[in-house]
Amino acid sequence: MAAAASAEFRTWTRADGKTAELDLISVTDAEGVKTAEFKMRSGKSIAFPAASFVEADAKLIAEWQPADAAAAAEAAVPPGPASVFDEALEGNLVKLSGKSLKPTKEATKPTKYYLFYYTASWCPPCHKFTPSLVDFYKTNKDENFEIILITSDEDEGAMEEYAAEMKMPWPQLKLSKTEKFKQKFNHPGRGIPNLVLTDLEGKLIKGSYENDDYIGPTAVMKHLATLLKK
Repeated sequence: MAAAASAEFRTWTRADGKTAELDLISVTDAEGVKTAEFKMRSGKSIAFPAASFVEADAKLIAEWQPADAAAAAEAAVPPGPASVFDEALEGNLVKLSGKSLKPTKEATKPTKYYLFYYTASWCPPCHKFTPSLVDFYKTNKDENFEIILITSDEDEGAMEEYAAEMKMPWPQLKLSKTEKFKQKFNHPGRGIPNLVLTDLEGKLIKGSYENDDYIGPTAVMKHLATLLKK
C-alpha cells in the first residue's frame, strides 16, 4: 500500500546518519529523481532528494501519494463477503496511526474468520500475551481473517496508549460501541485476555473458555494458525 500524506511528524534518517523530526508534505519527480518537501516544527519548509535518506525512508518517499489519492485507493479496495458483524463494525472501527487511534475504512472484512480480542490496558496478563498476538498477526495476516479488539477500558486515552505501546496493527471497535457489541454477541468468557474465533455467520469455532474452563488465548491463536494452513 502506498504511503499517504500523514500530517504527522516522524523521525527521518539521512544516509549520513543525521536525523530530524519532519512532516512529509509533498513529493516531486523530475526526470526520475524524487525530491521530498518537508515541514519543520518551526513551520519552515525544507527539501531533500529521496536518495539522501536511508533505504527505508527513501522507500516511504517513493511510495508517498497525496491524501486524496490514498483515500481513492482505499475506497477502491473490494469489500469482503457479508457477515453478521457488518452492522456493528462498519463505520465503528479505529486503528493506530502513528501514536493515535483514528477512524479507519481500510478493508477489515475477512473472507473466512473473525478473531475478537477482548483485552484492556490495565490487564497485566493481556500485556504479557499481546506481543505474541502482534507477531502472529504480522506473520499470518491475509484476506482469510481479521482481528478486532474489543476493549474493557473506560476511556479512549487508555485504549490509545495501550495500542501505541504494543504497536497493535489491527483495528479496534470504538469505545462507545463496545457494550452494545458485547450484549448482542455475548461471546463466552468472563475474564481477559480472551480470544474468540468465529466464522462470518458468528458461529463459535474456538474460544479462550471451554465451558467454564479457561484454556487461554494462545490455544485459540494456534487453532487459527492450523486453519490457515489448510
